[in-house]
Amino acid sequence: MTRPREALVDPLDAFCKDTDAYVAGRIGGVLSSLTFAAKDIFDVAGYVTGGGNPDWKATHQEAERNAWVVQTLVNAGASMVGKTHTDELTRGILGENAHYGTPINPKAPGRVPGGSSCGSAAAVAGGLVTFALGSDTGGSVRIPASFCGLYGLRPTHGRIPLDGILMQAPSYDTIGWFTRDAETYARVGEVLFQTQIPAATSSRIVIAEDAFDEADEMVRDALLTLAEKVAALAGSSTTERLSPNGLAEWAPQQNVLQSQEAWDSVKDWVDRVNPRFSYWVSERYHFAVSLTKTDVEEAAVMREQIRRRMDEVFADGGFVCLPTAVCPAPLRGEPTSQKKDIQARLARLTCIAGTTGRPQLSLPLGEVNGLPVGLSLMGDHGSDEELIGFARTIEKELAG
Repeated sequence: MTRPREALVDPLDAFCKDTDAYVAGRIGGVLSSLTFAAKDIFDVAGYVTGGGNPDWKATHQEAERNAWVVQTLVNAGASMVGKTHTDELTRGILGENAHYGTPINPKAPGRVPGGSSCGSAAAVAGGLVTFALGSDTGGSVRIPASFCGLYGLRPTHGRIPLDGILMQAPSYDTIGWFTRDAETYARVGEVLFQTQIPAATSSRIVIAEDAFDEADEMVRDALLTLAEKVAALAGSSTTERLSPNGLAEWAPQQNVLQSQEAWDSVKDWVDRVNPRFSYWVSERYHFAVSLTKTDVEEAAVMREQIRRRMDEVFADGGFVCLPTAVCPAPLRGEPTSQKKDIQARLARLTCIAGTTGRPQLSLPLGEVNGLPVGLSLMGDHGSDEELIGFARTIEKELAG
């Protein structure tokens, strides 16, 4: 049996207005008391997956079946109440869509919610749903989680099946979700990982000094204080620089390789349709087209160097602690020319997990001038459950 549909109220412009997608959860499932939303890159049977671009939606057919993650959650009892806005074709990090607008950030009015999973983050932060699905390729769960004061995980690459989603860059694409508390995060995680979330701690915290150096001074100071409290819970901590030459050297390689894959994902459709894109998205695809074989080869070499270095960092186990974002949410509507610096700085932090395929969980622990700032923990491959379990421990201890 399934539950009846309730009217959807959306004062935050978080949900897509051109679809009434709804999937009732199975009554009696372990998540039967929960509602969720799904970013409009997840297939829902009978509806077109719009991807944040009207020409994409106009040239694609209705999905024949639900995405694996959607079906798994409704089988567990959660009801999907609607699709949420995304940056077009997931090619953004701030949550401003030139075609559909910008969802309201309930935790930072007048500021962006973060993208590309912007609508999902806004819906959870505003209490419209219990949790919401997003995707993280270059930071699109972690950054909205930080800007909106939420829990948000980029899982180990490949842990959650990507069946039935609009892909951007397969080597980097992952599925994550947002909640307002760690206990609910763990409940959803047990369904998606199909395992138990342990009552976990960590024997070692590595405070990533160069990652904290990337953040604005007030963000760095606020989060370092929290990092020390987290390290005290673990019982052991060290401070280490991840990149020998600075994280600014690490980010460009993912930009190259991710951009190449993103272009490969859409180029046939672009050639056929000649779609409308925002300036930012057009620029991203133009960058990809301009890449040379040498550019790609050099980026691949750097990627392997970064992976070897992070293997060394995790050789003794534990979690790496770093800021999720370099700043609180920027103001809405800033000129495109002024956004490039913040986008580049954010990539220096988000590229670490993306490049190495490791899980990273943003915890809504920090605040600067009344605005949320997330503190992240990154684990080794496959440590997703331990990260979530430790987050649950941190929430309980710091609240007490």
